[in-house]
Amino acid sequence: MDGDKVNYKTEGGTKVVALDIPPDLTQLTRDTRYAVPGGPVTASSMGNRPVASVAATAAKQVNDVRIERDGKQRWLVVNRPAELVWPIVQGFWKENGFEYVIEQQQLGLLETEWAENRAKIPQDFIRRTLGKVLDGLYSSGERDKFRTRIERNSTGGVDIFVTHRGMSEEYRDQTKSSTIWTPRPNDPELEAEFLSRLMIKLGVSAEQAKPALLAQAAPVSKTALITKGDATLLNIPDSFDVAWRRVGVALDRTGFTVEDRDRAQGLYFVRYVDTAAKEEKGFFSKLFTASSAETGPVKYRLVVRNAGSATEVGVQNAAGQVENSPVSQRILKLLADDLR
Repeated sequence: MDGDKVNYKTEGGTKVVALDIPPDLTQLTRDTRYAVPGGPVTASSMGNRPVASVAATAAKQVNDVRIERDGKQRWLVVNRPAELVWPIVQGFWKENGFEYVIEQQQLGLLETEWAENRAKIPQDFIRRTLGKVLDGLYSSGERDKFRTRIERNSTGGVDIFVTHRGMSEEYRDQTKSSTIWTPRPNDPELEAEFLSRLMIKLGVSAEQAKPALLAQAAPVSKTALITKGDATLLNIPDSFDVAWRRVGVALDRTGFTVEDRDRAQGLYFVRYVDTAAKEEKGFFSKLFTASSAETGPVKYRLVVRNAGSATEVGVQNAAGQVENSPVSQRILKLLADDLR
């Protein structure tokens, strides 16, 4: 994807866009109190060390940034401390025209507001002539959101994951009298484009960044839902390290709210709204609207454990008890569908 095909900014150069919030969409109220106390390798430990006062500039050397790929997943490995990487990544998305709805250094998590890629709007004669006057009257009918997750790795550096979620405006019925916003598939090309731009921001030349992203990777192993006793589990035929990464990216892509994570215990602490329960509401309002206890988000634990040559993922409730309800099975099915 060429750089001129991505434009989330207004005419003000690097001016941050006041992004539109599509109708039927509000942000889920976040609760950061649900965290595991202690533990040297929890996500929250990112905020425990003093943040160095450094300028968010590109690196003097480029050999400390590289791209890794596993099937459709790509991520950056940066051999620098998280405290030095955070301000660079934080500034990167704002320079590209985004605002944040989640900006939590202690979790290593940045999530942008929904935004429109204005480069997708056809540039006909009228648009070229009166574009600045009529710009607000044109829309691509699509919105994009990006989540960036920064995780410390075992070498003292960080792994950076960028995931995309999209939605499109569709007619509600055949009368075409009104529209609704519906999810559209994840776009790996958009993820690759912004990973490439982030590599450049971190000091890699454009000539080095593009070929790295185009490198081929071996096919990923297939996952499967299995039953052990009374519990449904997701079986991933990979090592724990690989499975942990794949599950984290799948959670980001499918829109779970990840409140904390503890790699040492193999735990993701998430909130989930069971969208299958209330069909009278639109998908995005059910998934993101702060609602009553009856329909609101419920806290779960996803447990990632070694199982011989494979890794298994199970669901627990907030108290750490095995959950095998229809909701937990839908959670595992969502992950399995993304990990195929």
